[in-house]
Amino acid sequence: MATTMTDPHFDVRITPRMSWSALVVGTVTALAIELMLGLLGAGIGLSAIDPNGKGGASAGGLGIGAIIWWTISTILALATGAYAATTIAHTRRPVDGVLHGVAIWGLTLLITFYLLSSAIGGLVGGAFRTVGGIAGATTASASAITPAVAKAAGIDKTDVEAQVSALLDDTPSDPAAMTPEQGRKAIIAELPAMARGGAEGQEAENRVAMIVAAQRKISQSDARAKVEKARQDFVAAKRNAVEIAIDAGSKGADYAAGTAFTLFIVMLLGAAAASAGGVVAARRNP
Repeated sequence: MATTMTDPHFDVRITPRMSWSALVVGTVTALAIELMLGLLGAGIGLSAIDPNGKGGASAGGLGIGAIIWWTISTILALATGAYAATTIAHTRRPVDGVLHGVAIWGLTLLITFYLLSSAIGGLVGGAFRTVGGIAGATTASASAITPAVAKAAGIDKTDVEAQVSALLDDTPSDPAAMTPEQGRKAIIAELPAMARGGAEGQEAENRVAMIVAAQRKISQSDARAKVEKARQDFVAAKRNAVEIAIDAGSKGADYAAGTAFTLFIVMLLGAAAASAGGVVAARRNP
């Protein structure tokens, strides 16, 4: 009688360490959960806004709430997606679960950033768009600061054009013979020299005082006092504008840095959640 022997090693099927079909399912699951939670968070946030400004949520409170909600939704979405992918892949090795989780995290992150830059970016990751809006606003503020600083420093296109017009105008040198409009243009032409100070600034100040005295029909001493006060007010306003611009730039940089660090931490938490979901699923696979 013939005896049949079976080697069990020939019946062992090698399971691939990475299942791409499982990754697709996990990524779709994570994005769907992120979408649903984003819509829910947007609904809650919008319902808390009071158009009359009485008792409604503040902008700062909504911003912090959006960050917290986006963090929670990201963790839940990635953990669930990684769990689903590892379960479908039928892997029992925890390290493979981690690999599936990290892959889900990377794919979801890339797709989310793509969707945020497309027409439907307002739906997927609504809270993330709010956080991104903070960085965008900060960048826009920093861009607006540059011309403000230039203007405060005396480099202004309007002033330059006015000075050119004053130079090309046929204005008499005698202040008493100037019309009010000619006197105004002549004073504008002397302002940059007054701002620079020194001997040139003193000469420009004397010239302006002569024009003011002739136009206002006052004494030279009174005109000089008015010009000196105007010069001091101008210098003080210029110094204050520069300080405000520098302070705004510093705060804008702090906000941008804080936003970047927040996004980095949330992404790390998402990667950890996805890895944990993959490990749990791998240990539960039969």
